[in-house]
Amino acid sequence: MKLANYVYGQWVEGAGEGIALTDPVTGEALVKVSSDGIDIARALDFARREGGAALRAQTYEARAAMLGAIAEALAAKRADYFDLSLRNSGATEGDAAFDVDGAIFTLKSYARAGKTLGAARHLKEGARVPLAKTEVFQGQHFLMPLTGVAVFINAFNFPAWGLWEKAAPALLAGVPVFVKPATPTAWVAQRMVEDVVAAGILPPGAISIVCGSARDLLDHVTECDVVSFTGSADTAARMKTHPNVVARSVRLNVEADSVNSAILGPDAAPGSAEFELAVKEIVREMTIKTGQKCTAIRRVLAPAPVARALADAVGGKLAGFKVGNPRSEGVRVGPLVSRAQQAAAFEGLAKLREECEVVSGGDANFAPVDADPAVSAFVQPTLLFCDKGLAARHVHDTEVFGPVATVIPYTDTTNAIAIARRGQGSLVASVYSGDAAFLAELVPAIADLHGRVMVVDGAVGANHTGHGNVMPTCLHGGPGRAGGGEELGGLRALAMYHRRCVVQGGPALLDALSRDAADAALLGA
Repeated sequence: MKLANYVYGQWVEGAGEGIALTDPVTGEALVKVSSDGIDIARALDFARREGGAALRAQTYEARAAMLGAIAEALAAKRADYFDLSLRNSGATEGDAAFDVDGAIFTLKSYARAGKTLGAARHLKEGARVPLAKTEVFQGQHFLMPLTGVAVFINAFNFPAWGLWEKAAPALLAGVPVFVKPATPTAWVAQRMVEDVVAAGILPPGAISIVCGSARDLLDHVTECDVVSFTGSADTAARMKTHPNVVARSVRLNVEADSVNSAILGPDAAPGSAEFELAVKEIVREMTIKTGQKCTAIRRVLAPAPVARALADAVGGKLAGFKVGNPRSEGVRVGPLVSRAQQAAAFEGLAKLREECEVVSGGDANFAPVDADPAVSAFVQPTLLFCDKGLAARHVHDTEVFGPVATVIPYTDTTNAIAIARRGQGSLVASVYSGDAAFLAELVPAIADLHGRVMVVDGAVGANHTGHGNVMPTCLHGGPGRAGGGEELGGLRALAMYHRRCVVQGGPALLDALSRDAADAALLGA
């Protein structure tokens, strides 16, 4: 079976043999995808002309209602998506919930928030600016929805959440979406789009999906479009220098590599609440989604006197996790999504081992539960220890996209700051400490190189949302090697899909434009 693409308001099967999607546990070929023969230029033009016009004709609150209806339609098919996640990506039930439920929660969040913008179709920003000696000529800043398409080129690890966390603010802004999911795990995204289309929630052209190669997609984007990419820094660099993207100054939002940190404070001695909370979170980040999260913990910074104790505690917990076929009882860690990702993880792990010692795991020949190592894509959860600090290279530069993390001792707060910053830009750092002086020095010193800093102490306890859990009301993104992009952050995300324009004219004109505008301050920017 070949999955169809949804373009020009119709389902179109790609030409040729197609690319097979496989079960990473059994190696079984499941379905095929192909974008060959799809007229990308026509698809984008249809989305702009038909989908965009229909969405912009609606108010924010009407579009918010559409998001709520999408969430309900997806929730009704939740079990189907869990099954596809298991088959196409080897997801455990917890892994699938992280992705699918995260998508539904994000849609519901934007549906609720969007209602606050009311029966408006654009946004008014700030007070009017007098431009003459009298009020006869004034200026007013507006945020107007883009008349282009939001193009999403997504990663393989979150086929559900990755689609809807981007689509929710775009659709709410009145901008149609065109998604090119990562090929290895495209089935969940394709099925979700199929179900939304079947439900008749969105106007034709408001959502499109093409599975397989992106082909000449970037050749056809324009100055009114937005391209959002999640993936490798190498691919992002090529996109940033694409001739058409450069020539037309296309907006490009990037989320790329990130060597995120967990930082144990000097007060977090073994037995303390902060120490135990750090152990629990490190283990969770290494095992949920089998470490295949852009926000996962890759480096664990700990005071030198307790670094070994922390490594032993984490390693001891990891030893109790069953790794294997998620269909088997007791299995808590599944495979990577493909043999290619497995090979990449082994390659990265070999680099790390050049300057690290293995604390736990790391056996390429381990036997996964109820799976054949010759055809499956498992990587044993591996904890490393590196005492080279800033002198290490691979530990700070190599992101192993799998269940791998490295404990790194630090000498003092200044050293901890330097090691955290050595990541050259990250999506998130989590800090486990109740030491006010340490936090007051550390957090401001790393904040400019992190999109998010999560601080957990004994008073917060287990009530935090998680190091790697991206909340729709909070910023997601990071500077430097993390891509320099920003997503979510509540209604702030709508700014990406609007263009700021100052309209200069008489009061009557500005009054007319303002009657159809909500206050941009509601975005919270």
